[in-house]
Parts: sequence; structure tokens; C-alpha cells
Amino acid sequence: MQVAEIMNPVETIEPDASVQRAAERMRDLDVGSIPVCNGDRLVGIITDRDVTIRATAEGLDPANCRVDHAMTPHVDYCSADDEVREAVRLMQEKQVRRLPVLDRQHRLVGTVSLGDLVQVLGAKDSAKTLREISRPAGY
Repeated sequence: MQVAEIMNPVETIEPDASVQRAAERMRDLDVGSIPVCNGDRLVGIITDRDVTIRATAEGLDPANCRVDHAMTPHVDYCSADDEVREAVRLMQEKQVRRLPVLDRQHRLVGTVSLGDLVQVLGAKDSAKTLREISRPAGY
């Protein structure tokens, strides 16, 4: 099974949007992260942790701080035509619960989450994947 068969549509935010707008979007969508795109090109990701650590903790005004100041610029991703097992491997290796999905032209076309994978993996593989993603760094 390919990632394209289980991925979800994706909401994005622009790098010049405010951190406040990003936080509002995360709240409204009930998500903890939003891919940051210039058009359909992925340039980063902003997470609720980024908002806290890179903006709030620095005392920045979220209404005037841009997303590209607080975002994580390096984003792990998978391809729409990757096998689901490759997405599982990458999530385990990188210890992430969600991956942006790019097409062959490197355009953002969706996301795949741990929850999506649990729907197609067996119980044993789901438990192993969750354990690997959740293990403390360095183990």
C-alpha cells in the first residue's frame, strides 16, 4: 500500500504570516503543527512547541513575529508513492508522529499521521511503531 492511499488533505500557512495567526489556525484545526509553504513548496513546519519555545519564551509579540522566525526549517517528509512501511520507518527513525507528503515534483500534497498508519497496520506493528516513536532520545 502506498502513502497516497492513506494520506489526508493538508492545511498550510505562509512564512510571512504571524505566529498568532499560526496559533489560531492550529486551534481551529485542532492540530499541533502546520506545514509552512511558499505556494505549494514546503519550506518548514511550525508546531505548538515552536510557538512556545521560539516566540513566547523569547518574549516576542505573536501578532508581530513572523512564522518564518519561529518555524522549524528542516522538515522530514515522505513521498506519496512511498510504501507505507517507508513512512513507518521514517517516523520511527525521526521520532515524529506526522509527516508531510510530497509528490514527485516536491509539491506538498498531504500529510500522514501515526493515527493513519494504525488504521492499516496490525496491532503488533502499531504497538512497535508507537514504542519506537515515543522512546527517549539516545536509546
